[in-house]
Amino acid sequence: MKKDSLIKGTLILAMAALVARMLGIFQRVPLEHMLSKEGLASFTVSNNLYLTLLIVATGGIPSAISKMVSERYALGRQQEAQRIYKAALLFGLVTGLILATLLYVFAPQLAASQDLPDAVFAIRAIAPTLLLFPLIAMMRGYFQGRQLMMAGGLSQIMEQIMRVIVGVGLAILVLAWGWGDQMGAAAASFGNFFGAIGAIAVMVWYAVKLRRTDKLEMDKMPADSEAAKTIALQKAEASRIPFRTIYREIFSISIPIVVTAITVQLIYMVDNYLLMKLRAGVYSYDQAIEVLADFGGKAQSIAGIPPILAIALSTSIIPVISSAFSVRNMSEVNRQTSLVMRIVLFTGIPAALTLAVLAYSVTGLLFTGPQGSGIVAALTAGTIFQATMMISNSVLFGLGRPRLAMYNTLIGIGLKLLGSFVLAPIFGIYGLIAASTLCFIFITWFNLQSIRTYVQFNVLGRRWVPYFAAVLISMAAGWGVDKGLRWLLESFMLPDRLAYVISAIVAGAVIGGLYLGLLILLRVVTAEDVKTFPEPLRKLFAKLFRLTGRAVA
Repeated sequence: MKKDSLIKGTLILAMAALVARMLGIFQRVPLEHMLSKEGLASFTVSNNLYLTLLIVATGGIPSAISKMVSERYALGRQQEAQRIYKAALLFGLVTGLILATLLYVFAPQLAASQDLPDAVFAIRAIAPTLLLFPLIAMMRGYFQGRQLMMAGGLSQIMEQIMRVIVGVGLAILVLAWGWGDQMGAAAASFGNFFGAIGAIAVMVWYAVKLRRTDKLEMDKMPADSEAAKTIALQKAEASRIPFRTIYREIFSISIPIVVTAITVQLIYMVDNYLLMKLRAGVYSYDQAIEVLADFGGKAQSIAGIPPILAIALSTSIIPVISSAFSVRNMSEVNRQTSLVMRIVLFTGIPAALTLAVLAYSVTGLLFTGPQGSGIVAALTAGTIFQATMMISNSVLFGLGRPRLAMYNTLIGIGLKLLGSFVLAPIFGIYGLIAASTLCFIFITWFNLQSIRTYVQFNVLGRRWVPYFAAVLISMAAGWGVDKGLRWLLESFMLPDRLAYVISAIVAGAVIGGLYLGLLILLRVVTAEDVKTFPEPLRKLFAKLFRLTGRAVA
């Protein structure tokens, strides 16, 4: 089993996350047709609560395990890494049992705190899932530390396939039996448990495969060789390390990571809560429920697409930077930091803005209509800074400075709360989204200033102006094409959904083609940049360079 490079590991995780996100949208689409606004709001609340608790329980520890394992392997202390893995598995089993019990018991109070008491069924339906997911997260962290991203990627895909198929299927059955929307929302939430079963099956298969590979490596060593004696000595020393020592190190790393990892999901939960509490003067109760359904059922689903690559990068960059930094290879740390920042700029920002400018057509295509497309556009545009926040957090983790990332995040969350109380009573959901975007901007800024004290990275140098020109020109053209095509197709009396499909595809193609062309023509992408791209992208840019009379060596 070969290690995955930063680019390959990122692509594996990104593709897995993209498939998972699309399957997640596929689940939301039929639910939006099947459930009432109240049922969809209950599903949104339970799903957000589940994701938040999952991050609290496991969000920091897998990253901590990834960092600790990668450092031990870089320093030749493999047996100690195995001891860390065993301690993590035990923690996952105990945490899952405690968390599932607490969620089931306190579900009524949690539902009442959201002003949706009927959501108790949906909240309790996700409790069994938490029995398994902490264990799955520990295994994913270990594989990431070994730089084997395929295991986590495939388990994520299997999880989503099972979750969507079973969740939607159960919801259809429950509604057909006449049990009502709230039980339908609970049935959809219970699909998460079957997703967990599928995910853990994949992880166990990979664990068995990796154990066989490690055993074969051991069997190749003569029993009396120096390497075999060193491993035996390491194994004896590692076995004497108490679990409490390992947990102390894990928690010292993971607590700051939990604070940063929970930021986005916590903000979504805060927005759900504050929307209902601060709605007076902006929305009636029924209007607030409808906005909450659009925010959770539509906007969060679509806004989750642009940060996919950033999430994958933030996961795969931690072991890469940790390994290089542990042996003080600062040139490699500088190179990888610059590379990951550049990838986010070239991909994350245009992806977010493309979905934002095409929000009307995309929302109308995926859901029952374009209602709520303004919320989708606002939330999606803000994910630009969500992505930069994630990447800069992970760089600080790799540099062994998780507390800096945590302090910066806490400052940002404080600004978010202040901004929400000021803006929400005036602008409603848009005020909450604006406050969230300001939070991401401030965290990113503080993180970058912190990173520069350790790493002298270079992202674009003097190419910022042509880069922004390429982005703005391509987005403006795409917006005009989308709006013009919709007007034209409506005049031909085409069905709305067909018009949305055509306008979204054509406008998206215009944005993509124009953006790539401007990157070359304005010399934003250099030949040196192209050399760091994956093979398919390298071939594409090589052809584009030749069309402009330039060549990639």
